[in-house]
Amino acid sequence: MVDLTTVRSGPTCTKILADFGAQVLRVERPGGEGRERVFFDAADLHRNKRSAAVNLQDPRGVEVLKRLAAGADVVVENYRPDVKHRLGIDYETLSRDNPRLVYASISGFGQEGPYRERPGYDQIVQGMSGLMWLTGTAETAPLRVGIPIGDLLAGYFAALGILVALVERGESGRGQRVETSLLEALAGSLSFQAAKYVNTGEVPPPVGNHHPLTAPMGVYRGKDGYFNLAVGNDDMWKRCCEALGLPELVDDPRFVGALTRVKNRAAMDAILEQVLSTRPAAEWVEALNRAGVACGPIYTVDQVFADPQVRMAGLVQEVANATWGPHKVLALPVHLSRTPARVERAAPMTGEHTRETLAGLGYDTESIDALIAAGVVQQYTGGRT
Repeated sequence: MVDLTTVRSGPTCTKILADFGAQVLRVERPGGEGRERVFFDAADLHRNKRSAAVNLQDPRGVEVLKRLAAGADVVVENYRPDVKHRLGIDYETLSRDNPRLVYASISGFGQEGPYRERPGYDQIVQGMSGLMWLTGTAETAPLRVGIPIGDLLAGYFAALGILVALVERGESGRGQRVETSLLEALAGSLSFQAAKYVNTGEVPPPVGNHHPLTAPMGVYRGKDGYFNLAVGNDDMWKRCCEALGLPELVDDPRFVGALTRVKNRAAMDAILEQVLSTRPAAEWVEALNRAGVACGPIYTVDQVFADPQVRMAGLVQEVANATWGPHKVLALPVHLSRTPARVERAAPMTGEHTRETLAGLGYDTESIDALIAAGVVQQYTGGRT
């Protein structure tokens, strides 16, 4: 697999496939992405990959890329839509020499359309997808999700599309284009909120930490802090009322049925919060879970990775290289019984595998030295590139 991607959406896609055993070669510009400034981020995105530094602004660099693509199963890129055509490394060009090639493109807004040339940053797309509007409240204004969710989802969808294309190629013998964008990934993940709008024309309002269709389901405050409570059905509502010492609420006509509780949420919450304020949040989490009511703490990130359930999942793995030394990365959160994902080696430094890559393409030592001297390719020689 030839990985032409930068920043996050594309590298997320190729990281997933690399962890599952794909041989991923990053073809990056000489000098790289300034990875030394955020090594922990790059280390997580680029583990299990190799790196060749090639200047694709030089025709000789493009020739290197074309040789790589001719023998590859997959090429992944996240340039602006016109860049690959300008460089002559688009799907139509590369597939002429390799009809089995699967060519994946990730962009901010899509390969066509009025916004195709706009820079696609996650923050911008969170706003344009409706996600920020739904996440905020009338009091807070729109709020962004605390991770680059658009980049991540676009990477996940691209990886899924690549796998489907490879399976189909086993039947047809032909590759194809795979395309997604940050905007499509986020707008296409609005779930029931989008389904409600497209079927009723009603614009969902922002409801903050409360679920728009179910109550009580949201953030509540105990004596010393906040926790999540999620009463998913009427049976759980009964158990919740009993655990809180409020059995009379079960038959209260204001709170019979989920939609009625949503309508009368303010009155219900006033009663619940008066009781919840009498005990620490951790005690309520334990008591409500014992009663079979969905409830959980709201962790800081350090508390997440100290939690015994998270620790058992084995998400944190350690790798090392000569430049960064030992460091930790996050494993994929999916488990296969026979062919599990593995984190086997640290992220490469820019150009760490340039020489061996060119040698594998048939370049002799003299030719490789000449390309390095001309700045067409870069070889990592130690230190931070």
